[in-house]
Amino acid sequence: MVKRTSFEGDACPIARSLDAIGDWWSMLIIREALFGVRRFGEFQKRLGLAKNILTVRLRALVDQGILKTAPASDGSAYQEYLLTPKGRGVFPILVALRQWSEEFDEHPHEIATILVDREQGKPVRKLELHAQDGRLLSADDIALKPRTAKARTRATA
Repeated sequence: MVKRTSFEGDACPIARSLDAIGDWWSMLIIREALFGVRRFGEFQKRLGLAKNILTVRLRALVDQGILKTAPASDGSAYQEYLLTPKGRGVFPILVALRQWSEEFDEHPHEIATILVDREQGKPVRKLELHAQDGRLLSADDIALKPRTAKARTRATA
């Protein structure tokens, strides 16, 4: 496999995030884990991914603290891959990607599922970004400003 450029120390949080979860196989592994897949063989079967690539991706997700390994819950000699809180934090990212695709895909009728609230069975509302006072924000409404030295010190402490 070709070694990618690392963005681990980049000042941009988007670049840092992509360094951890930015390839499609990792995102699909996390998707499957969110739906309860835990074992190597299940990931391999559901994704159709070559075993060597799956091994590398699972190891990287464990190294990043997105997944953790645990003994199999059925007492067998296998291990399971479980999402950590950091891994569960990817959920809104996956929902945003899904909703973007549902809105802009050239063939939305080919999307086999809809995302619904399990309790009510109704479609989930589109994710939105709101200001502290509740206003709906668009890209035109936001800006980046430098973090103060005090805030940088707290963030690294």
